[in-house]
Amino acid sequence: MYGPHLLLEGYNCNAELLADMGFVYRVLDMYPERIKMRKIMPPHVQKYLDPGDPSWGLSGFVLIAESHIAIHTYPEKGFATLDVFSCKDFDENAATEFFLEMFEVERFHYRLYKRGKDYPKDIKKSLKVVSSERAKISAAAHAR
Repeated sequence: MYGPHLLLEGYNCNAELLADMGFVYRVLDMYPERIKMRKIMPPHVQKYLDPGDPSWGLSGFVLIAESHIAIHTYPEKGFATLDVFSCKDFDENAATEFFLEMFEVERFHYRLYKRGKDYPKDIKKSLKVVSSERAKISAAAHAR
């Protein structure tokens, strides 16, 4: 397996927190350490505001050595999403609890996916897979 991918949707969140660009930045800045990951750059948070669109919000991410963490907020709707993707296992309960606590989430849904089920992390396993595939190709070529 390549790694876990946590997707979380938070409902009835604190709208003031969802609208606060500095707050979202601080949450993303703290997140990697909370789940024992390594931040490799500062977070980036961008405000999206289309005139007349009540679906404005903030989108932010932080790159970690293990992949990324992203948050998208919709203050007018009290809604936010979290995306934690990693090539390394992490405590999904700690990741979830931190998000729920920080944004004062009343109700949520989440899923944890195991990404890359056939991805060989180990070089010896990779060599075995590659050698097996090459043998199949060679056998098919000789059979013609």
